[in-house]
Amino acid sequence: MPKITPFLWFDTQAEEAANLYVSVFPNSRINDVSYYPGEAPGGGKPGKVMTVTFELDGQKIVALNAGPMFKLDEAFSFVIDCDGQDEVDHYWNALTADGGAESQCGWLKDRFGLSWQVTPRQLIEMTTSPDRAAAGRAFQAMMGMKKIDIAALRAAYEAG
Repeated sequence: MPKITPFLWFDTQAEEAANLYVSVFPNSRINDVSYYPGEAPGGGKPGKVMTVTFELDGQKIVALNAGPMFKLDEAFSFVIDCDGQDEVDHYWNALTADGGAESQCGWLKDRFGLSWQVTPRQLIEMTTSPDRAAAGRAFQAMMGMKKIDIAALRAAYEAG
């Protein structure tokens, strides 16, 4: 069975990023760190970190230090499935700390430029409800949020 592994391009911060991510998510670990054996385009120097292979809750990911030619952007994001406001707050606070940036509708960028969607199951339940009027109110409430506020969503959902 083929496996799909996200491969993330960093300038020089692959190891720092991987260490942050494994500290934030349970059941996560660094599996391997490889080093440049010689000079490489993009600034690879012998003995410097080339790749970091790690797992976030069982999902294998590879981070590469390859220079500033390419930047992470919102075209790629990881979705974090949360259950409740405490989980939303935990991931939001950890990933926006030290230079991360809030976006809208539960999206953020961490300090390395990687985009994340911090999504509580309650948001999905409300916005996909068969009660289309209630779902629409919850959706409109979400559109005005940065970090998802489940109590505010619930209030909008039940306002009808």
